[in-house]
This record gives sequence, structure tokens and C-alpha cells, in this order.
Amino acid sequence: MMETPATIVNHVGMMIRISRKALTELMARAAAESTEICGLLLGRGNVVEMVMPTHNVAADPACWFEIDPAALIAAHRASRGGGPAVLGHYHSHPLGVAQPSAMDAASAHADGAVWLIIGNGEATAWVAGAAGLHGRFSPCAIDLMADD
Repeated sequence: MMETPATIVNHVGMMIRISRKALTELMARAAAESTEICGLLLGRGNVVEMVMPTHNVAADPACWFEIDPAALIAAHRASRGGGPAVLGHYHSHPLGVAQPSAMDAASAHADGAVWLIIGNGEATAWVAGAAGLHGRFSPCAIDLMADD
């Protein structure tokens, strides 16, 4: 298992905070899988308090991801009950780079959700909107928090 993420590409603009341990675990899991991994980023403000892996229910998980709708609904329901908010999600590109693909852009909504993408030993974060890469994604810095 990796001790620290191989490479984290930071961008100017919005920032998401995540623990070094959580990101390291995501990157190790992504590196070990031949299909796209995915899950939810839960927290408050710009701080990811919890990473919730979900089942990839896409018809072809080798080249696409779809978060299990039941898990997404449950996370939103828990948030309404006082739990952490759904800040966004993560997924991997096993054979691609750590940036949104054209397929990602086709499914993105201009909702301000964070997209954490892992690929080729890197992790990047993006905010879904109405401008930027593919007309949908603005870069987002990743701030690694110390592990408790």
C-alpha cells in the first residue's frame, strides 16, 4: 500500500479538503482495480469528513461509472436528518488521465458538486458547473489534511 498519494494535481480556485489517509486509500484501491471505482464524498463546507464507496452499477464499469442510486438516495436522506452533506463523488479512470472525460461532461450537471478523479497515479478535483473543461468543469485544489 502506498504511504502517500503518488501525485496530487492542485489548481487555483475552489478547494476541497480531504485527509491524506482517505485519499491514499482511494488511490490504492483505484490502482488495484481494472474497472472504475466510485463513491460519495460526504462532509460539511469544503471538508470531506467521510468517503463512502458505492457499487458501480454502470452497464460497462470498465469504461464508465454510475453510482448506485440507492446509496445516493440514502446519503441524501441521512444528510436531511443531520448527517454530513453529499459534497460530490469520486471515480477512477483505470486507463485514462485524472481529468473529466467527454463522457463525464455529458452526465455532469451544473450543480457545484465536486468530482474527484483518479487516474494514471494522480488525483484531481473539479467542480461541476456551466464553464471550463468540456464546458462543464472548473479545477478545484485538493488540500490534504493531517491524519488524526
